[in-house]
Amino acid sequence: MNWIPLTDEKQLTEIVEKSQEKPVVIFKHSTRCSISSTALNRFERAWDSENTPAYYLDLIAYRPISGQIAEQFAVEHQSPQVLVIDKGACPYSATHWDISVDEIKPYLNA
Repeated sequence: MNWIPLTDEKQLTEIVEKSQEKPVVIFKHSTRCSISSTALNRFERAWDSENTPAYYLDLIAYRPISGQIAEQFAVEHQSPQVLVIDKGACPYSATHWDISVDEIKPYLNA
């Protein structure tokens, strides 16, 4: 999987800009949580949308960015969490065991 590391709040502007052309995925992962590790592993094994920009946020290292994501896209912070950003908004998010590539796909082809 070709993750784009999300390490700077300024990248959120880049994500919004990219999402004007096509949807963008953000995966928020806690490196200290076994549920998060399992969800990430399942997601990576099922992912086949190499044309979709996919950002990976390490919540332990970059917690303030998670807060900014919650505020900017009006979603409650969760971990693990996946968000689809399309045209600057978040039409889809899922957390924990609800994270599923199959559930995300319709939002990537909108």
